[in-house]
Amino acid sequence: MTTGKSILAMGALAVSLGFAGAPLFAADGTISPPEKHELRHDRQEIRQDRHEVRLDRKEKRGDRRELKGDRRELYRDRRELRRDIKSGASQDEIARDVNEIRQDRGEIANNRAELKTDVKELKADKQGRRQDRREFRRDVKDALKN
Repeated sequence: MTTGKSILAMGALAVSLGFAGAPLFAADGTISPPEKHELRHDRQEIRQDRHEVRLDRKEKRGDRRELKGDRRELYRDRRELRRDIKSGASQDEIARDVNEIRQDRGEIANNRAELKTDVKELKADKQGRRQDRREFRRDVKDALKN
């Protein structure tokens, strides 16, 4: 019984390997020069997309760091304002602290918007890269069939 199952499994494996290699053997491995050029161009597009994704990730990371730094600065300014109020500092000093806090809030809002656009850009670049890969695989299959 187990011998029969193992023979059946080996047969299924041999058939699946035969089907997997069939397109390669059918084409005899020849790809015409224009098709080679197109495939080379597709590879360059994929490489360029990878580079863009890497740059977008780096930009996103930098924006996150900047946002984190601005949040820290806002925290420090709020602490300073509380200290000034407790210690009875002048109205000018308190007004300066309040203005710094407003500026920090504006910077944080700008950084969030920038981060949001970076995330959208990264998503679009990844999608473009996926599409280029699909196109490349399709072109390779077509080139091998012809």
